[in-house]
Amino acid sequence: MKRTRFTEEQIIGVLKEAEAGAKTADLARRHGVSEATIYNWKSKYGGLEVSEARRLRALEGENAKLKRLLADAMLDQAALKDLLAKKF
Repeated sequence: MKRTRFTEEQIIGVLKEAEAGAKTADLARRHGVSEATIYNWKSKYGGLEVSEARRLRALEGENAKLKRLLADAMLDQAALKDLLAKKF
């Protein structure tokens, strides 16, 4: 999985600065990211607190794990169906 340079605390800190009235271009330059990155952070983390952002990341990880498990189970089921269909 892609690793980010910024933690949730740092991202939310940047967004709080933006809410306080700092210009996006200045924030982007100061933190070494593009303006688009700040807008993406705003869409994902806007209005969240640090604990909520951590919970969101944990839920996204759990969801990805469950999706992989489901895909593996469906693949196994399809392989078994193919195997049974060939015997008869």
